Amino acid sequence: MLGLKVEIILPWLSHAVFFMPIEADTIKSVSALLYERALKKIPDDTRSVLAQAQHRETDATARHTIMMMVESADLAHQQGSLVCSDVGIPTYSVKIGTRVQFSGKVRQAITDGFAELVANIQPPILKMVTHPLTHARSYAGKDIPIVAFDLIDDADYMDIVCSPKAMGTGRWEAAETFVYPTIEQVEKYVLDVILRAGSQPCLPIVVGVGIGGSLDHATKLAKEAMLRPHGLAHPDPMLAGMERRLLEAINQMGLGAMGTSGDCSAMAVNVDYSAGHGFVPIAVSMNCWINRRTAARIHHDGRVEMLYE
Repeated sequence: MLGLKVEIILPWLSHAVFFMPIEADTIKSVSALLYERALKKIPDDTRSVLAQAQHRETDATARHTIMMMVESADLAHQQGSLVCSDVGIPTYSVKIGTRVQFSGKVRQAITDGFAELVANIQPPILKMVTHPLTHARSYAGKDIPIVAFDLIDDADYMDIVCSPKAMGTGRWEAAETFVYPTIEQVEKYVLDVILRAGSQPCLPIVVGVGIGGSLDHATKLAKEAMLRPHGLAHPDPMLAGMERRLLEAINQMGLGAMGTSGDCSAMAVNVDYSAGHGFVPIAVSMNCWINRRTAARIHHDGRVEMLYE
């Protein structure tokens, strides 16, 4: 065989698509950008819901409060300021396509992105990362940023969602496990959680509810439901009905914007579920009126697409 030129053609090679690896620096930059946008701008769909609520509100004090909230958010966006001084703790949800390749450490890139934000954001942010036992505050800590990973089959991109968790809503989120609960029991538990929270979560809020699976999965469902774009009801009529009833019941509590009383205590209630066992965890997650959620898609060729505006 010496001197013989052999050409081997693999039958699948002509149809193969070669992907560029996603750079760690891109992930770092996107992670920092998403966090900053979450702190300085409320999502467009949330602003629209607040503006509509202002016109529907029958209580004069609450109506004026919503007006001030919208105006302050607009001013913060125009001036590049923080909408709220409580910037929360860094929380990301990452979904990775199974066809994606990386040229660096993904988890470390997100950590570096938050560090870059802390070093460069203007105005500077306060130290909100707190040790759970000593209560020492810093910009870094064990497991910070908090990152949840999942997969998207056959996709050639990755999605990063940033939703910083602040004290107002984080303090009042809850989960409890029931055994074969009725729909009425599920709804009562959700309303009890909201009633205990009262005006503390900076109303009007967005509520996410996760039902079933295991406890950790129920909380994940609640968080993802909470981040759903406004105006999208669950496709299952039974869950869509729960969403309507819960939203109506919360708004009938009379808590109102920032606890001033009124008709709008919640902008949306989004419910999701998972099959499971006879034990049924129910988790309730909340986002304050700012509804912090930003997201970007990083394509295999390095393009970055913003998903929420």
